[in-house]
Amino acid sequence: MTSIEGSALGTRAAHHLARTGLWRIEPGLTGVEFSRIEQEFGFEFSDDHRAFLAAGLPTGAPPPEPGVFQSATPWPDWRNGDPDELRERLNWPVDGVLFSVEHGYWHDTWGARPDDQAEAITKARQNLHEVPRMVPIFSHRYLPAGRGTYGHPVLSMHQTDIIYYGIDLHDYIRQEFAGSSLSIDANWTPPAVVAFWRDFL
Repeated sequence: MTSIEGSALGTRAAHHLARTGLWRIEPGLTGVEFSRIEQEFGFEFSDDHRAFLAAGLPTGAPPPEPGVFQSATPWPDWRNGDPDELRERLNWPVDGVLFSVEHGYWHDTWGARPDDQAEAITKARQNLHEVPRMVPIFSHRYLPAGRGTYGHPVLSMHQTDIIYYGIDLHDYIRQEFAGSSLSIDANWTPPAVVAFWRDFL
């Protein structure tokens, strides 16, 4: 069951994005569409992420401006997007860690690193199969999956370079698209992020 607080947080984020006028917003995902997506890709959206996408699906190019070149959207198109591309985006965090393993990274909880590079990558891949799933919001900004959860910080994820990009989903939308520089209050105490990924913060 989706929490009221998580739904409210995601809805606020969606309304804030719509007010910026920066992107085309299509009708939100329906319950049937959520079920199809979650079954096909093997995860459940967090409550705030679900409410955000139910309020409106940001996709396609920004609203057209005469004479201005506009690129394709970095929003995941959960309704009509290429399934292989969506899987690639879902796999991005884990693939990034595997790339770092190829270049010397090793997580403390994985035990001794095998001397053979191929064995090390295989062992890392086995361990990464168990880590919490991260779901793309925009470009390489991610939230953890998980029905019944909400309020996680948004993470910018590039290999093992992982940083906070918003206190929560609404704060992320406000900061990413409000035209102001990203800032996290020095007195802010981050909430617990899901296992494994919090080790990089």
